[in-house]
Order: sequence, then structure tokens, then C-alpha cells
Amino acid sequence: MASSSRIANKLPLEMLYQWERQCPDRVYLRQTINREYLDFTWGEVADEARRMVTALRQLGLVAGDKVALLSKNCAQWFIADLAMQMGQYVSVPIYPTANVDTIEYVLRHSEAKAIFVGKLDDWKSQEAGVPAELLRITFPYDTMPAAHQWDDLLEQHEPIPDSPVQAPDSLLSLVYTSGSTGKPKGAMLSVERYAWSCEKLVEAVGLCEQDRGFSYLPLAHITERVYVYGGSLYGRAEIAFPESLDTFIEDVKRCRPTVFISVPRLWAMFRIKIHEKLPQKKLELLLKIPFVSGLIKRKLQKGLGLDQARVLGCGSAPVAPALLEWYHSIGIEITEAWGMTENHAFSTLNYPFRADKIGTVGKAGPGVTIKISDEGEILCRCEGMMLGYYKDPEHSREAIDEEGWLHTGDMGKLDREGYLTITGRMKDVFKTAKGKYVAPVPIEGLLGQEPIIEQLCVIGYGMPQPVALVQLAESAMKGDRNQVNAQLEAARNRVNEQLESHAKIRGILVVKSPWNIENGVLTPTMKIRRHLLEQKYADLGDAWSSSQSIIWES
Repeated sequence: MASSSRIANKLPLEMLYQWERQCPDRVYLRQTINREYLDFTWGEVADEARRMVTALRQLGLVAGDKVALLSKNCAQWFIADLAMQMGQYVSVPIYPTANVDTIEYVLRHSEAKAIFVGKLDDWKSQEAGVPAELLRITFPYDTMPAAHQWDDLLEQHEPIPDSPVQAPDSLLSLVYTSGSTGKPKGAMLSVERYAWSCEKLVEAVGLCEQDRGFSYLPLAHITERVYVYGGSLYGRAEIAFPESLDTFIEDVKRCRPTVFISVPRLWAMFRIKIHEKLPQKKLELLLKIPFVSGLIKRKLQKGLGLDQARVLGCGSAPVAPALLEWYHSIGIEITEAWGMTENHAFSTLNYPFRADKIGTVGKAGPGVTIKISDEGEILCRCEGMMLGYYKDPEHSREAIDEEGWLHTGDMGKLDREGYLTITGRMKDVFKTAKGKYVAPVPIEGLLGQEPIIEQLCVIGYGMPQPVALVQLAESAMKGDRNQVNAQLEAARNRVNEQLESHAKIRGILVVKSPWNIENGVLTPTMKIRRHLLEQKYADLGDAWSSSQSIIWES
């Protein structure tokens, strides 16, 4: 049955019902438990979703109620979300790494009436964020105590006998931005706009029933929600989940995904692991030998579990072009893409992959229009826009203008073929003590080519010259300091040769404390909260000794 939607051919539940009818016994989800797969067919997924709708109704929830999801990726996350769509509830996903304050804020701001709680690394530190009076349902994992357990509810309730129809313009989900500055905002996503984005993704990359995906990036983030979950629903692809962080690589190898999406930090860590076993100089030598080159490439791809991958993606944060070029040299072609929560993360992508366009985030996807404003800001327009921010009309008007253009806050430029290069965030540009403006992201891209640098952030507001804060790979932290300093100094000189005088890096500070989600320096999507580092190291410029260019934090 065709949808009455104005912009999407079929809505999410129509896709579920289609696969339920056509291939009920085909495996859809593969949950790893005790190193074995627990498989869920399309028929079983639909049945469990229908049973959960009955349970939620009997627990007193009514259409339009907000229901939160706090869990790492798992089969039950998908099924719970489908159940919420059947019951016409509004899903409110929360990052599984969220702290107490964030959990409490999202639950209160969204007015959630219930919460599903599942796989969490440290639920005891998070439980205080969940009000005791809030209806709590737990997935079948070691997690918070609750009055209602997933398996019990499935056993106690019969599936709803009908197949509920979604209203295209109804509210599907509140997706809270990760909040690199200030409180997170709840982007309101409608059923049909989510559907449009998923359909266009499938059109762009050709997702199909032969594909296998690996779901591990937070489903609270729109990229995973559209590219993996939505892509599987619309492309009938199979999805596997990792058991734990410790078994991650082993789980990827077992899945052997044809589609694998990751973030810059993880791609950088993969390269570090490869270099620990095969140093770069030796790798370069082997790659020059024709017969050996192919064997080495296949071995490296297989070692990561990516030997069958046809779509490899990178997004969510800036990535150094040199990192993508390095992967290209070993036969791993990584498509960089760009988007925002506000447009379902579907804007541009470098697919089909073009090596000569590394450094860009690709060109506009089907149905998307990109232009650059007079101020250099990237503007985007498509049918996949959010409805606005929940309870925040002022910021909603600022985000999307009267002509439907999303003001992304990103700065960029388009080449003659329409490929987009991100040059920074408008709010990231800082003014030095000399009154000169500096965009840090391009500098970070240049310095990030140094393999021993794992993460970095260039700051300089009010300083005579910019300085670079770097986190080194573990091997470099334990290595010979004089040798490491020489590498960093060479990298600084190489970068400075390419910069105007006012943007040259005065020095590099090797930071001592890690940057991670737990201490708040990284957002749940691995973006650096630049303003926190700027505040912490505000006096660094004045304190820097003119005789030193590399300093290790004590």
C-alpha cells in the first residue's frame, strides 16, 4: 500500500510490514551474547514490537507520550523503537555515556513518561538521573533495577492484532544534540522527513538485502539512526551488534560488514594498531612490491574485518585528509560525509568514492541543495529538515530561515564540481592578540597528518600566536622523548611553512590528561569541546617560553 506521505514513498512501519510479509524467516538482527549470535528474524522483530505495544498500552501510555531510550546498541533498541512507532509514541534516545545531569535534563525537558534502560558500562553512576517515579523497563542485560523487564512483558502480552498506520507529519522522535556548547537542544523529527532521508540514503549508496551492517556508534546520534538503523529498514540489510568494547575487533571480523561507518578517532586508532605491528617505513617498502602489495592490503583489510566492505564511512567530526589518503594507500576507501541532526545527517557524501576528492566531504546527496552564504556559512535545503527545536522557537527560527535554508554554522567552500570542503565552524574562528582572525580547523588538518598525534586542538584567542594542544599515541608517550620532540618540531615546521605569519603555530603542548567523554572534553559523538580547552589553557600564550617550541604538561 503506498503511503499518503507528500515526500516519502513509504514510511518506516510500512517497510517493516513489507519485510514481515515477504521474508518473515530471514535474519534481520544478530545480537552477540557470550560469543554466540542470538538471531532475530524480520517476523520475530515485528512480533516482539507488537507485543511491546500491548504492554506499553496496558502500562498506561497513550499516543503522543514521550518515551526515552538509554542503552548501548542492541537488538532490543531497534525493536523498542519500532514498538514506539506502532504505538505512536515519541522516542527520546539518550547517549549511553550521558552523565546524571544530562539524563535528568533530557528526561525533564522532553517530559518523558517512561524509559527503556539497557546495556550500559556504568549504570550505577547514571541511575540518579532517572527519577524513581518514572516508568522504567529494562532490556535483558545487566542494568538498572526496574519494576518491568523486557522478556517478562513479551511473555505476558499478546501482539496487537492490527498493523498501525503512521501519520506522515506526526512527531517521530526528539533527538538531542550532543551540546558542544550549552544545553542540548531537542530536534523534532517527523515520520515522513525521517523516511525521506532514509530513502535518499538507500538511493545514494545502494543499500540492499545483500548488505551487512555493524551497529555500534550511539543510536542516540542521528548518523547511526539514519545510516545504519534506517538504512537496514529501507534496504532490508542485516545488522550485527558487538558484545563489548573488549571484543569489538573480533565482533567486526565475525560480522565482516559490507557497510561500516566510523569516526575519525577510531580510524586513527586502527592505524596506530597497524603501525604497532607493521611500522610505516616497512609498510611503504612492501607496498612498492607489486605481488606483495596486494597480499599486504588484503591482510590488513582482513585484520580489521573489512575485507568485504563496499561502503566505508567517516563523519561526526573533522578528519585529517592524510589519514584518508593513508587508508586509500592500503586499499581501504573511506567515504567522508557531512550532515547535522537538524537535517537527519544527510547532506553530502563522497560516494562513489573519489580519491582526488579526499579533503572534501563530497557533494550534495539526492534531493539536497548546498550553497555558501556571503559570510562563508554553509546553507543546506532539503525535505529532510527537522520541524524545529522542542520548546525553543527562538533557536528554531535562527536555524532555519523563512526560505527553508538550514544555517549550519559550518564554514566551507564548493569546487566547480560541487564538492564541499569544510573550513571550520563560524564560532571556532578566534582573534589573536594581534587582532588577526585564525580558523583552527585547517591548521588541525595539516598538523593531524603526523601519525603520532592521536587528537589535537589549536587555540589562540587573545594569544600572540596560536598554540597546538596534542594528545599523543600511547607508543609515543612511552617512547624516547627527544625523538618524539624532534618529530613534533618537524611537523610544526612543515605546517608553519604553509601558513600565513599570523596563523603560524607558536608551539605544541603535549597534554597529560586524556580527552574523553567521561571528563566532558569530548561530546558523545567524539567532538572536542573547544571552549573548555580554551578556558583551561587561556594563560598558555603569555606563559610560553620563547626558547621552547615543544612543552610536555607536567
